[in-house]
Amino acid sequence: LWYGLLGFTITMCGLLSLPGNLIVVWVFMNTKSLRSPANTLVVNLAFNDFIMMLVMFPPMVMSCYWGTWALGPTFCEIYGFVGNLCGCVSTYTMVWITLDRYNVIVKGVSAQPLSQKGAILRILGTWVFSLVWTSLPFFGWNRYVPEGNMTACGTDYLTDDQFSKSYLYVYTAWVFFGPFLLIVFSYYHIVSAVFAH
Repeated sequence: LWYGLLGFTITMCGLLSLPGNLIVVWVFMNTKSLRSPANTLVVNLAFNDFIMMLVMFPPMVMSCYWGTWALGPTFCEIYGFVGNLCGCVSTYTMVWITLDRYNVIVKGVSAQPLSQKGAILRILGTWVFSLVWTSLPFFGWNRYVPEGNMTACGTDYLTDDQFSKSYLYVYTAWVFFGPFLLIVFSYYHIVSAVFAH
């Protein structure tokens, strides 16, 4: 029952997410008035989410049908890598969007506006940073393995080895807590500025 419910839920998410994100990318890229630097970050987020669902939802649905990971160890590593990569890219893209909102709302007219070159550099930096962090398990610092109910793959958080765990600690600091604190800081000041106004 749980595999069936999970498979159905992931199927619905995939069927809604794929065309939804594709429409966002298409509309923002083909509507001249929407081609702003800030919206370039939104397009990156939608493109990244499209890639994530395109690669990840069919194998997970198939594995829910079989009740275990069905595509072998090599594709498990690729699946875990893509999920990790897309999660990292999404997180940092949302950080850049948040910092842009902070710049516009909190600093106002005194703020240096985001340029198209600045948005592209942020996007490229995000992809390079994410590729480096998520490639490290291929070189022995942690690894990608089946996880949870065995219908998906991700980083190995069960191996009781300090070297393997150190990747999770450092990754969590740089890819979760660091961005989370930046977003909380920014939205605290954004909300304060709105209330003050």
